[in-house]
Amino acid sequence: MTKKRVHIFASGRVQGVYYRQTMIKVASDLEVTGWVKNLKDGRVEAVIEGDEDVVDTLVEWCKKGPGFANVKQLKKIEEEYTGEFDKFRVKHD
Repeated sequence: MTKKRVHIFASGRVQGVYYRQTMIKVASDLEVTGWVKNLKDGRVEAVIEGDEDVVDTLVEWCKKGPGFANVKQLKKIEEEYTGEFDKFRVKHD
């Protein structure tokens, strides 16, 4: 199975709607690793690593988010897979 790493930025109504918490649940169910965090400008940023097909599944979920979210734009940057994460978590700076 091919491994993949994607860095995403979601904008729209993505904060205060359980986007991060729901993403952690979905990521855990899909067995991907990485992190998600809120940005000061209202966007959500995440890095996702895992098998290519499940990373793609989570990216598709990110385009919609949970029920109360309204994702206007999802910027996706493919990066080199590193395998540095052991789980998916909320990142605090």
